[in-house]
Amino acid sequence: MTSLIGVLLHFLIALQPAIAAPTLSKRDADFASVNTHLDKNHNKKTKQNEKYFHESTFNQHYDGRFGAKALSDEDRPIHLRALIQTYLSTMHDIGIETWLAHGTLLGWYWNRKIMPWDADLDVQISEKSMSHLADYYNMTVHHFKLPGVEGGRDFLLEINPRWEIGNTSDKTNRIDGRWIDTTSGLYVDMTTLRNNETAQAEGIEGAMMCKDLHNYMYEDIFPLRETTFEGAAARIPFAYADVLTEEYGSESLSNTEFNDHKFDPVLQEWIHMPPKNTNK
Repeated sequence: MTSLIGVLLHFLIALQPAIAAPTLSKRDADFASVNTHLDKNHNKKTKQNEKYFHESTFNQHYDGRFGAKALSDEDRPIHLRALIQTYLSTMHDIGIETWLAHGTLLGWYWNRKIMPWDADLDVQISEKSMSHLADYYNMTVHHFKLPGVEGGRDFLLEINPRWEIGNTSDKTNRIDGRWIDTTSGLYVDMTTLRNNETAQAEGIEGAMMCKDLHNYMYEDIFPLRETTFEGAAARIPFAYADVLTEEYGSESLSNTEFNDHKFDPVLQEWIHMPPKNTNK
């Protein structure tokens, strides 16, 4: 696990209070404001003017303000590992309530690691914690010294100014924040868990939701369980098996062969399997 040597915080653009969100730009921070090494912006140009976060032209799991091409299959897991370790370490130091979600949680279930074929990372965060990040940490850069990385690496925490709007019909802004590797453009998607006011108004107490259309009950998530992921301290939903089964089906917790990989219970690793020769 990498260790946090220090956190370098500096403003890249002028911050405004969260209550002023409607007056902020409805796109991600300007390329010139955040770029450190690229000669041009590789993010897609879209007609969706309300969309805040944009993805790259070469791969949907990269931010083209920081990456110009996808990493190799060998290099990507190394960057993703550093990405989640630095995110978890930083959020722990700040005191943020956050936990593993979606495919990242499924990777935890199998061996506490990122699945070797994964290209993205997902976490959820409580509404109170997201408000704190938006008020005090938006557009801050966090510097980590990493093994084998000369000069270390910077990670940008960027919060969508529309995060407070819980309307699920806003399909272009379902991601509330991102933790971005400013070297490669890879990122962690952050979504806020909030009360499902519609369901609660209908008498369903404890109904919760995220804008990405995932629904939960309060007792599915809380109290959070303490654990580790990729060697870093982490938290997961209380009823993690039920959450995963609801999202991916019961087979996801027992199927040991997936995406040209087979899980070795002795090594506790997903082992790549060469494609079967169908020629007779």
